[in-house]
Amino acid sequence: MKSSGRPVIPSVAALLCAVAVLLLGACGTQKAGTGPNSTATPLRWTLAGPIGVTAARLADDRRTLSLDAEVPDGPRPCVRDLRAAVTSTSERTVWVQVSYNSPSGDRSSGCTRTKTVTVKVRLPEPLGHRVLNVDNFTDFTADGAEAPDLRPCGELGCHPAPTGCTPASYDQAVAALDVPNHTSRGTEHCDGKWLVFDVSSRMGPACPEGAGPGCGASLGDRWFFRAEKSGWDPVARGTKAGCTDVHRVEPAFPDALCADLPALRRSN
Repeated sequence: MKSSGRPVIPSVAALLCAVAVLLLGACGTQKAGTGPNSTATPLRWTLAGPIGVTAARLADDRRTLSLDAEVPDGPRPCVRDLRAAVTSTSERTVWVQVSYNSPSGDRSSGCTRTKTVTVKVRLPEPLGHRVLNVDNFTDFTADGAEAPDLRPCGELGCHPAPTGCTPASYDQAVAALDVPNHTSRGTEHCDGKWLVFDVSSRMGPACPEGAGPGCGASLGDRWFFRAEKSGWDPVARGTKAGCTDVHRVEPAFPDALCADLPALRRSN
């Protein structure tokens, strides 16, 4: 068939398809949030747990539990669906899990600060003397606490070894000191009310004992303690012989425990 010689006019549908292709192509090279009429990519909210739980309280019924949790914060909402739930119980422990949804995993969310919020949960029965474990990380107990607060437990647990002349209580005393990990403890002099022992921290390269100069170097300190309700309380430290260091701070420390102590020196 011969052509009529007139120009071919595209159909309306064909024109719309061409325009759509152009628009889609442009969108493919446009970054989210950069165009004049564009919108930012929606943030992804994910399930998360608190940065930390700093306090716990029980109401008068001994079942209504309030927890202070540290969570993300920023210029826009950073937390939703905050809740606490009892996940398990036993004769010794009650486990509680705190959770919420947050976009804080994406730095563009602006959730770079923190704040403290309170969340409540009702225990199935009074806590009593059981340990409250929150998020498998933080423990609280009502023992020794002043209601309504619960007492946070330390590294040695909720009921550390009592002060006394026992190895367990000496371990508790070392834990109360600002000393490096793997610090060794020397001979203890203890009468139940007062305690003194030397600690030694390895220095220099990590190598076998006696392998060469510097390998066996250590730095020693002598610590003096007084028994308190919370445990052994360090009252003085030093390296001098006898009672000089402790009597300068605590004259009541008994001579019988320190008079014969030799001076400490750094060993090589």
